[in-house]
Amino acid sequence: MQQRMRTAALLVSGAALGFGLTFGVGVLAQREAPAVSAEALPIEELRTFTDIYARIKADYVESVDDKTLLTHAIRGMLSGLDPHSTYLDAEEFKELQAGTTGTFGGLGIEVGMEDGFIKVIAPIDDTPAQRAGLQSGDLIIRLDDKPVQGMSLNDAVKLMRGEPDTTIKLTVVRKGQEKPLEFTLKRAVIRVKSVKTRVLEPGYGYVRVTQFQSQTAEQLVQAIETLQAEAGGKYKGLVLDLRNNPGGVLQASVGVADAFLEGGLVVYTDGRVKDSQLRYSAHSGDVLDGAPMVVLVNGGSASASEIVAGALQDHRRALIMGAKTFGKGSVQSIQELQNGGAVKLTTSRYYTPSGRSIQAEGIVPDIVLPQIKVDKVETEDGRVKEADLSGHLDNPNGKPAKVEEKKGAEPANGEDGKPLAQSDYALFEALNMLKGMVILGKK
Repeated sequence: MQQRMRTAALLVSGAALGFGLTFGVGVLAQREAPAVSAEALPIEELRTFTDIYARIKADYVESVDDKTLLTHAIRGMLSGLDPHSTYLDAEEFKELQAGTTGTFGGLGIEVGMEDGFIKVIAPIDDTPAQRAGLQSGDLIIRLDDKPVQGMSLNDAVKLMRGEPDTTIKLTVVRKGQEKPLEFTLKRAVIRVKSVKTRVLEPGYGYVRVTQFQSQTAEQLVQAIETLQAEAGGKYKGLVLDLRNNPGGVLQASVGVADAFLEGGLVVYTDGRVKDSQLRYSAHSGDVLDGAPMVVLVNGGSASASEIVAGALQDHRRALIMGAKTFGKGSVQSIQELQNGGAVKLTTSRYYTPSGRSIQAEGIVPDIVLPQIKVDKVETEDGRVKEADLSGHLDNPNGKPAKVEEKKGAEPANGEDGKPLAQSDYALFEALNMLKGMVILGKK
């Protein structure tokens, strides 16, 4: 068999994105396609294949060209392996490569297949899907007026793609809702900002990683150093938010975990071929210099997010809070083909430093947070205190001086200006936990 050169790239993204891309391309490596001997060919199965092929060509109600039939056969062969292996034609492969820049068109939604329907893994921040209110775990059953069941993931993805400013209606089944929900989304050019930061309270920083792109680790370190410089030095603690982060480039997740570790194993992968047996370790140097960390995760935290959370949990470097993660513990390699297309093939599983496989299990947080929405936040400022009671005993230390409010003592607010407990309950709890760790001097 003719030897073919192909390009491989490690991916740990959640699944094909609803805008038609699989996110992220890692380090590229050249490999030769393995040769298959004539003795190894399954002759009987190939006879069955050619028999069915001939029957379709002869008897199917409409004429079908050879290229279409063989493309369907290739797609079916890969999709039958697992939800993440697939064939990419030349156009789809170009779109995947464009996705590594963080700019693309569509809805901004990471999806996979479940029971014949399209399952939302996570909506991406600041995209039509997120603004419309789509949530992790939603099942898309219709695209405009077309039922999704029976479609391939690639076909559904193509329907969700389109020109910017055009609309598409998604019919969604959501757990806890009696009737399907309908969302009308306007397609847009998606520009993903991988790292976002802000100050929660003086000395307490917040960093959100929305997806793992090739430059994410460098952007994260630079953002934290900027926060620390603005604070006048070392930070007391940091909340790292990985909620609804569907994954991305393996090397980027390693770089993010490395930023907070002084050394040790971050993740290792294991597969059948030698190229898929890899180990990644951290270098000395913690960007926070040992300051406490809390990492927020949920069911939309997948793949690369789970690598980071698992490494920081195993090394006891951070406290993991939130909900159990998605549970995607496999790595896909993108292998370029001679026709300009590519095959995305699951080639290995990844393991946390302690040897845990997260595949179909996920990361269980150290502290599980229920999904709570706070409608109103009330203070106790109006309550009667002992000093207000008539005839109260004097303080033996004398009349206390008027206590001035400390700078920054006001409760943190969310980005919408509402109290943090009301705006983002999980982040509110993470900040409180971080304060407790600081008070107790815990790393």
